[in-house]
Amino acid sequence: MVFRPLPCYPVFMQVKVEIPDQFVEHLVPAGRDAARSLLEESVAGAYRDGRLTAEQVRQLLGFGTHMQVDAFLQQHQIYDYSAEDLDKDMATLDRLATKSR
Repeated sequence: MVFRPLPCYPVFMQVKVEIPDQFVEHLVPAGRDAARSLLEESVAGAYRDGRLTAEQVRQLLGFGTHMQVDAFLQQHQIYDYSAEDLDKDMATLDRLATKSR
């Protein structure tokens, strides 16, 4: 049996995307790096669809903290706040309001 050492660094897949010039301005905001912008859009979509976790988003985009992930998700109008969360918060507010009387 031969043991091979694990690589010290993750293996990355490089993807080449060819976009006709007339569409680039519609897909990539002016002044932004096209590769980074398309990566962020893909990651945001995958997170929104439940295919990535917040930790995976952090790793893929090279963020150091979950606060950076939260800010990124907000920029892409992705909010992890469900109707159930709202109901719980409203119940807590009701309970606190009742205690303060």
